[in-house]
Amino acid sequence: MTIKQEKLTVIGAGSWGTALALVLADNGHEVTLLSRNDSQKQEINTEHRNSKYLPDISLPENIVATTSLEEALEGVETVIVAVPTKAIREQLRAILKFQQKPLVFVHVSKGIEPDTLLRISEIFEQEVPKSILKEIVALSGPSHAEEVSLRHPTIVTVSAKNMEIAENVRDLFMNQNFRVYTNPDLIGVEIGGALKNIIALAAGVSDGLGFGDNAKAALITRGLAEISRLGTKMGANPLTFSGLTGVGDLIVTCTSVHSRNWRAGHMLGQGQNLEDVLQNMGMIVEGVRTTKAAYQLAQKYHCQMPIAEMLYHVLFNRVDAKEAVERLMGRLKKNEMEELVDILSAQMEQS
Repeated sequence: MTIKQEKLTVIGAGSWGTALALVLADNGHEVTLLSRNDSQKQEINTEHRNSKYLPDISLPENIVATTSLEEALEGVETVIVAVPTKAIREQLRAILKFQQKPLVFVHVSKGIEPDTLLRISEIFEQEVPKSILKEIVALSGPSHAEEVSLRHPTIVTVSAKNMEIAENVRDLFMNQNFRVYTNPDLIGVEIGGALKNIIALAAGVSDGLGFGDNAKAALITRGLAEISRLGTKMGANPLTFSGLTGVGDLIVTCTSVHSRNWRAGHMLGQGQNLEDVLQNMGMIVEGVRTTKAAYQLAQKYHCQMPIAEMLYHVLFNRVDAKEAVERLMGRLKKNEMEELVDILSAQMEQS
């Protein structure tokens, strides 16, 4: 496959932003990586390493770091935004100070904004004028930065309202190690990617409490039902959640030590409080804020989400983790197939 080389910018030189910059550089693109500090910039440009986030990875020479946003935006038509959900508004406002021409924004974060209850693409639509916002593309799926940077086989999904542009973004990233599918269900892709972090936190709590594979399998399965139930009420296609950004992302995030959400949950299950966990992690744990958003969304849509609800109380109301599990196990008897009926009914209401 012949790849058209482009000049691209990745905003955010954390592990995920750096790993995606490497994928793009492998495809021959000229990649500018926006760094937060001079020491990181110097290390990337002179040693071709990002030791804080991907210490064992050698970066190609066609990745050039800068701390200047104005310099990073010069001459590019596509920007990959790889910052945490809570930093997106601030980053977009900074971009608007230097940008007058239309851009394709590719967002690679997985979260929902608490209180506003907006998906990430909706935050972009709210912050960026239509004259500059050519399209928003979501890239999501089961993908640890550590494995992507080692060029291990990885498959993800891109989604946008304009599928022609989504296909263009697919082609930017696609190579023999990094396969990209397209999916027209932007709502489902964003919801699946965000809510799986909640279930990963819960799976970590379960493991931290010393429960076994039975418990984790139940959490993943019932968690998928919660994601599908809420996502469908919000307008997603339930089939999306059986794909890469649903069950695929759930599996990798709930079972891997690379998952920061699982690691944070594991610490909580071992008895650490939330403040200490977040401090010890040293990186953003998207599932914490998303749990609050999911709790609010469940109330807004009158949607039963018992795992998200119990985790919300563990995180924000200091309910004991073991007590929360006991509450889940003590819920009223229910036929498992009722869940499928609820999801299908919600889809019919949307159509």
